[in-house]
Amino acid sequence: MEKIEVSIISKHTIKPSASTPRLQPYKLTLLDQLTPAMYVPMVFFYPITDPVFNLPQTLADLRQALSETLTLYYPLSGRVKNNLYIDDFEEGVPYLEARVNCDITDFLMLRKIECLNEFVPIKTFSMEAISDERYPLLGVQVNIFDSGIAIGVSGSHKLIDGRTADCFLKSWGAVFRGCREDIIHPCLSEAALLFPPRDDLPEKYIALMEGLRFAGKKVSTRRFVFDAKTISAIQDEAKSESVPKPSRVQAVTGFLWKHLIVASRALTSGTTSTKLSIAAQAVNIRSRMNMETVLDNATGNLMWWAPAILELSHTTPEISDLKLCDLVNLLNGSVKQCNDDYFETFKGKEGYESMCEYLDFQRIMSSIEPTPEIYTFSSWTSFFNQLDFGWGRSSWIGVTGKIESAYCNSTVLVPTQCDTGIEAWVSLEEEKMATLKQDPQFLAAASPNPPVSRC
Repeated sequence: MEKIEVSIISKHTIKPSASTPRLQPYKLTLLDQLTPAMYVPMVFFYPITDPVFNLPQTLADLRQALSETLTLYYPLSGRVKNNLYIDDFEEGVPYLEARVNCDITDFLMLRKIECLNEFVPIKTFSMEAISDERYPLLGVQVNIFDSGIAIGVSGSHKLIDGRTADCFLKSWGAVFRGCREDIIHPCLSEAALLFPPRDDLPEKYIALMEGLRFAGKKVSTRRFVFDAKTISAIQDEAKSESVPKPSRVQAVTGFLWKHLIVASRALTSGTTSTKLSIAAQAVNIRSRMNMETVLDNATGNLMWWAPAILELSHTTPEISDLKLCDLVNLLNGSVKQCNDDYFETFKGKEGYESMCEYLDFQRIMSSIEPTPEIYTFSSWTSFFNQLDFGWGRSSWIGVTGKIESAYCNSTVLVPTQCDTGIEAWVSLEEEKMATLKQDPQFLAAASPNPPVSRC
């Protein structure tokens, strides 16, 4: 096949459809303020075989449905001001339409994940938006293949976490399908009441959070797939008295963490120093507070990192002999600590002092020598599963191609669309990725970038 080319054929700016009175600025939360304004990509692939499919009408309806959805989710149409609030909701969302020079089925078989960045409108995991308030919070690109459509979304993490994106995209699909009973109405005020923003937030804390995400190294991104049978075997190995029934996500996260440690140690063999390996799992605050029914549809970064910490030294046994069940036990324990009592300490104006104590501790941890290795794990396995624009479930969710920024040591877990497998999208320093890809025990379980299965 010739080189895959993505050609932009039209550009629009989509604004909320309803003519509303002057809206009050939308307040960010303290958690939003601390989150770098990087763009997280996601691309949803939909093969379409309907012989009477009307492409021009479909494109027009998608634009109109997005405009109507933005009337409910109007903060996504605005711009961030002073890292405190969102205003200028008439600025709108950049919306591109593009033609791809191949059949969607052929593309899915080719597995050219490096092309995925061409299917989203804004640079992936870029820090460009941090100091520029002109940057949008959301961008959309509709990619037109022969016999299919891929909807690419760039969401700024300044406001959009997994649950926020899930609610918004499902609502857009519901409006497009004409199923208004499936619209998820957002709660736009509750999060800022719980975690109010600060106009005196020290710059050192913002810099800390940016530094934890961007390590200043060349990055390689690869996709590894764990099928259902393999995951079941990993779960069996991960069992322990403390965690008798590890979840699929727990087991795969533990397996990945173990082999990331193996890869790291292979590159630093002979060291005699103590080093911390930290696996930080993203947890949804909404489901971990007693206010769950109120928070479930709240917008914003209502997520937190649960750090599992492992101390490694020259006296540690052979790294490959680390027991998976012990790592999963650490992962499970760190998530258990993220409960209502824990988050209660950060609530309201009184919680700011506790937040500062937590951030100061993180600064101390990040400055110790040798520098701890921090791996972040985000699971999308409970999101986007029923994202339907009238063409059924997506055949595949693509995450990211080549990352040109220094965003590394990050893994996103995505459900396979045809069974109960899991795709792990891993971004590491290039040298460490090369070592991971030569690990025979890892490759016995993780298939490197196999073709996408058709349902």
